[in-house]
Amino acid sequence: MRAIQITEFGGPEVLRLAEVPAPVPGRGQVLVDVTRAGVNYADTHQAENSYLAAAELPMIPGGEVAGTVDGRRVVALTSNGGGYAEQAVADAGAVYDIPDGIDDLTALGLVVQGATAWLLLRKSTHLEPGESVVVHAAAGGVGSLAVQLARAWGAGRVIATASSEDKRKLALDLGADVALDPDVPDLKAALIEANGGRRVDVVLEMTGGDVTDRSLAALAPFGRLAFYGMASRKPPSPIQAPSLLRHSTAVAGMWLPHVFTLPGDIMRRAMTELFGLAASGALRVLPGGEYGLSEAAAAHEALRSRRTAGKLVLDPSR
Repeated sequence: MRAIQITEFGGPEVLRLAEVPAPVPGRGQVLVDVTRAGVNYADTHQAENSYLAAAELPMIPGGEVAGTVDGRRVVALTSNGGGYAEQAVADAGAVYDIPDGIDDLTALGLVVQGATAWLLLRKSTHLEPGESVVVHAAAGGVGSLAVQLARAWGAGRVIATASSEDKRKLALDLGADVALDPDVPDLKAALIEANGGRRVDVVLEMTGGDVTDRSLAALAPFGRLAFYGMASRKPPSPIQAPSLLRHSTAVAGMWLPHVFTLPGDIMRRAMTELFGLAASGALRVLPGGEYGLSEAAAAHEALRSRRTAGKLVLDPSR
């Protein structure tokens, strides 16, 4: 089958089209005939081996696929990568039937980025109605869905940040009350001003560096910051526990694979709610661009340059 194979770690240039043997599912797994593969920012870290989980070469990247299993339309989280291919293997418990009326793009946007936004707001920060929410990178895959979910779940004020005027306008169109440039000279002051002079309750942050530092400083007492990525590849300043005590604030980390360690199949609960919101029109996945499988490197280049908004997908038929 055709697949993108990585044989050395590096930037987008290491993503090369190859002919490889089709995967064979093991016990408790299924083989998915892939119609679209999702592209996530985490994939760019995996390609350079800077992701949370160490990678082994040779490697086929890609953690999510939409396709068919025995004629059923499904979206799935792949087992140990393998999504950038014509066929992929997934654990049966990480396969979700796509409801009628939901297209592949929407399903792919929900299974990682939608579920991430759901968990950040429901589990990591326990958003309560009326609270203010800051969503950084609000035009991205997770951010664009987090803005919509925060609005649907009764946030008092949704404050978005995005790197360009077009992205900030998009965040406003999705339901944000205010959209800021994160590169302002004093981000802490800008966030407080955007919240009517009050410190903020919840921050969803995936940039790292000074953005994390300034966002943490803008938290109100009992405010929560959920950290789920480091797109700048710059770590924030070390967090001191006495500082959290002094300000009555909390910092949470969130990595999606840990949802499968929780009892009660929280992931399936999240997908059911997300599919329902999408079917009703209350939640929409933004198309960020479709690339042929052979154009995977171009998709990674676009992601790393911060030119994209919404969900990027690969079409394995070309």
